[in-house]
Amino acid sequence: MLYGLARAMPEDKYGFKPTPSEQSFGERVLHVAQVNLSLLQGLGAKTPAPAIDDKATSKAEAMAALQKVGDYGVAVIKEFGDQGLATRVASPLFMGPLSSRQRMLYFLMTHSQDTYGQLVVYLRLNGITPPASRQP
Repeated sequence: MLYGLARAMPEDKYGFKPTPSEQSFGERVLHVAQVNLSLLQGLGAKTPAPAIDDKATSKAEAMAALQKVGDYGVAVIKEFGDQGLATRVASPLFMGPLSSRQRMLYFLMTHSQDTYGQLVVYLRLNGITPPASRQP
């Protein structure tokens, strides 16, 4: 859903900010890729992490980062399987000292959906109906 939302925003609106103090649409899209990559790397997989440009500004770069991190996430999940995902590992401080990999993936999903909700507003402020909200 997030990828479809990112695709729906025109390139010339990737710099759009609802207010001057907020991140641009493109920065918020890249934020999801960055957070997801960081969480996935913290799971301890052997699968090599992709490189993403933390300073990307274009639509193509931001969407490529989302895609790379999404593909990496699928590979990490497959690497661990059900038993490996249930294993507790060191987690980000806000989650306590140990969390299961599965709990960390759950946080990744909820964070992505939270940001999706924020980005819906960016689209609507630009007169764009989010793809998931369009009627057939």
